[in-house]
Amino acid sequence: MMNRIGILIFDEVDLLDVGGPYEVFLTASRLAVRRGRPAPFEVAVVGATGEPVEAYGGMRLIPTHTVGGIGPIDLAVIPGAVAIDRVLADGETADAVATLCATATVATSVCTGAFLLGDAGLLRDRPWTTHWEDVETLSQRIGTGHATTARWVDSGEVVTAGGLSSGIAMALHMVDRLEGRELAVATAKQIDYLWDPENGIS
Repeated sequence: MMNRIGILIFDEVDLLDVGGPYEVFLTASRLAVRRGRPAPFEVAVVGATGEPVEAYGGMRLIPTHTVGGIGPIDLAVIPGAVAIDRVLADGETADAVATLCATATVATSVCTGAFLLGDAGLLRDRPWTTHWEDVETLSQRIGTGHATTARWVDSGEVVTAGGLSSGIAMALHMVDRLEGRELAVATAKQIDYLWDPENGIS
């Protein structure tokens, strides 16, 4: 079964929050095909519009789909940003998060992307995590749920990851959850990432 992944991009997005999960899902598919299996993941880069965005540091990224045109997906990935307050104040990005997550079976976040899920009401009454520097701030902002500093937290329909490279660990966890431990371990080895499958909360 093909799992459709939509990774949201927006101005000031953190590159590693986008690129880490992107490489994990692409590599998992490549390894599966190498073993004679169908590719288990289709990865799309999604924007509020089709226009390029400028990531933190100036690199420009071009979406392959828009939130209005991608259709149903299995997994939405919402990355974070250093200037998360400016991103949160951008109504277009907030609408894009809400629209993309509404089309997804599972919504995930990386780093301060949890603030975007929190503002969309998706962290209500569930455990979550974000970058360790920002756990207290997000707790005060949303006033609900249970915060932790685990690398990722899987609460079923919502999965959150800690800071930056934790998005890679979370994506490997999702490969494990959707396609099995063997492929997840092989993917971690292929990208030369030391992944501990028990270093999160499920």
